Amino acid sequence: MLGPEHRMRDSAQFRHTVRRGRRAAQPTLVTHVVAGGGERTSVGFVVSKAVGSAVDRNRVKRRLRHLMRARLDSVPVGSQIVVRALPPASRASSEALAEQLDRALVRSGSGA
Repeated sequence: MLGPEHRMRDSAQFRHTVRRGRRAAQPTLVTHVVAGGGERTSVGFVVSKAVGSAVDRNRVKRRLRHLMRARLDSVPVGSQIVVRALPPASRASSEALAEQLDRALVRSGSGA
């Protein structure tokens, strides 16, 4: 799991990252990245009701947190990242999510 020190919880941070960050879309997710600039990397997740039931949404969030934890070392320190899950994310395999997350992070300019 992603450690609490890396979790984005402030709505102002979410808003800033989504509005100002570089956006990269994939079939199962969209990333918004503001590279560097801070002391530590923070990651937030947006999983709407369109993804599925509460059980499905929580499962998708857990899978995405796990995948992002493994990728923290490959993004610039101090980056702010918001990962928004799309409805197909609930049916995607972990391998597909990982591949699309990597592609989205590269497209948004944060490495991975």
